[in-house]
Amino acid sequence: MVEKKPSLDIKSLAQDLRVGSRAALARAITLVESRRGDHQALARELVQMLLPDTGKAARVGITGSPGVGKSTTIDALGTHLIEQGHKVAVLAVDPSSARSGGSILGDKTRMAQLSASDHAFIRPSPSSGTLGGVAAKTREAMLLCEAAGFDVVLVETVGIGQSETAVCDMTDFFLALMLPGGGDELQGIKKGLVELADMIAINKADGDNLKRANITAADYRGALHILTPRSEHWHPPVETYSALTGGGIAKLWQKVLDHRKAMNASGEFAARRREQQVKWMWSMLEQRMLARLRSEASVRTKVRKIETEVANGHVTPAIAAEQILELLQ
Repeated sequence: MVEKKPSLDIKSLAQDLRVGSRAALARAITLVESRRGDHQALARELVQMLLPDTGKAARVGITGSPGVGKSTTIDALGTHLIEQGHKVAVLAVDPSSARSGGSILGDKTRMAQLSASDHAFIRPSPSSGTLGGVAAKTREAMLLCEAAGFDVVLVETVGIGQSETAVCDMTDFFLALMLPGGGDELQGIKKGLVELADMIAINKADGDNLKRANITAADYRGALHILTPRSEHWHPPVETYSALTGGGIAKLWQKVLDHRKAMNASGEFAARRREQQVKWMWSMLEQRMLARLRSEASVRTKVRKIETEVANGHVTPAIAAEQILELLQ
């Protein structure tokens, strides 16, 4: 007779997490990332239990194209924050292979200083094909970090696809990192990214790059003047800094604090948090509906049949979508 494994003690896990156990936090995030049905049910129970202990941290999203220095920036910024007495959690999302589903998860190796600190927690997670390069469970992981006592949560995205929109929907401050370059580079800038950003920061403003960085910053300031900002109470600044030397890092964080103060004064901070909760609900609903389509054997068989009819040109995608929707009723 096979001995049944004991179920996870959620109350004990929550208690350990509240007192700041990094091991408990790691186990909790692993639980919410699990695709097993029983684990997902336990994860929902755990997050609900910890909800009163969340919401107090500063949530900062950081994005930028590959090679801009996101991980190095987070290492420098996180180290500065720890020196100021903060506890910093980093949720670094790595792109997953579309073929194998694998992920390198190498961000932790690029954050040498933070990795060595007892006041930092770094959790690399695979995007697992999620739209926008933000892990499906990043929101839950963020709440778990807050419940564990981390008062700053930095979310690093892969910087591709719709990651800009995804990270904006779950953070208070959205930082877009750029590289020094000539004015011609502005022609390739994504308008949506600039419109969403609460601040644009030009990295590698050191040595021979300093002049180019200042010119690029001036170009972006000019571009922002013709765009409508996200909030009437905050006009996104453009700053230069060097993740390598640490120059300008303190100024970046001060802008985050200034933004929070302005948003609180206008009441927009609380409104944005409420909006994020509603968007989270709809996101979870979409995930649950897709999970049901994949998990229930009878539904899965019918979906495959509909897929075949669409592939063979017998049914239009629009009609097929309606047929699949009826399966969920």
